[in-house]
Amino acid sequence: MKILLLFFLGITSLFAQNKVNLQDGDLLFQDMDCGPLCDAIEAVTEGYNGNDFSHMGMVYHRNDTIYIIEAAGKAVRLSTLEKFSKNTSKPMPVGRLKKKYKKLIPGAINFSLKQLGIPYDDEYVYNNGSYYCSELIYDAFKVANKNKPFFALFPMTYKQPGTNKFFPAWVDYYKEIGKTIPEGLPGCNPGGMSTSDKIEMIGSL
Repeated sequence: MKILLLFFLGITSLFAQNKVNLQDGDLLFQDMDCGPLCDAIEAVTEGYNGNDFSHMGMVYHRNDTIYIIEAAGKAVRLSTLEKFSKNTSKPMPVGRLKKKYKKLIPGAINFSLKQLGIPYDDEYVYNNGSYYCSELIYDAFKVANKNKPFFALFPMTYKQPGTNKFFPAWVDYYKEIGKTIPEGLPGCNPGGMSTSDKIEMIGSL
């Protein structure tokens, strides 16, 4: 009986630690398991605590409803937390800006809301008039930070780790959209952002 009670208390404590009251500006990270492309994205950058992430969005409250601002589908959009959560069956870690940076959140949200309807960046090329998920977050906080980089950009790679060969999924993808693979151009991804020293992981949903 004592062992069962300790087990129950341990489980209860775990859930209590993971319970997160979302705030504006919180960043949600997802392992979407969307097939070969998601696998390729996750393979080249290890996320927080060794997790794999292929998507992310930013929390925004409006009229007692929690929305996620995300670049997904065909454009930048507002999705309810419930709809956003359906992208994955796995826990979604929550990143929160450290206290000294929270003053940037209103500006980042304001910028992001102005981007609603901007086309999704199918090329995954930074600063081309469209947005992929982490690119939107990067620009939002850059603008809020008086146009100074807040998160980091790195040379993007579409090659299999330890080789000089592109992932077949990327070769097929860029052939289909009629574009050249943008190997080495600056960019960002959810995994890299999840390890930023500007945020703290506070739990998961």
